Amino acid sequence: MATRRIVNSERTVLKKDDNGPEEKSDIAPAVPKDVIYKLLGFTLAMVVLPIGSYFATVNTVFNGNASYAGGLAAVLANVVLIWYIIVAMNEDQSDRTETKKDK
Repeated sequence: MATRRIVNSERTVLKKDDNGPEEKSDIAPAVPKDVIYKLLGFTLAMVVLPIGSYFATVNTVFNGNASYAGGLAAVLANVVLIWYIIVAMNEDQSDRTETKKDK
């Protein structure tokens, strides 16, 4: 099977593309760093807080009753989740007010 040769008219198009003015590329990240840091912080809190509270309270506060310690861990996991939602909503509202001020 033979390879396809470039026709003269295509060569000029290719030369124009190669020698054209270079545009600056946008290398800004899609997600700002502070958003990533918040997500990592809440992820860490979602793992450490419930598990840490379970093991800290199962033998000290609840005298070996794992049901109560597990319930407390579940409540703290929900608290972290609700806290994350509130922070995300406030951040979204602040972005909207900034865009309105720019207009």
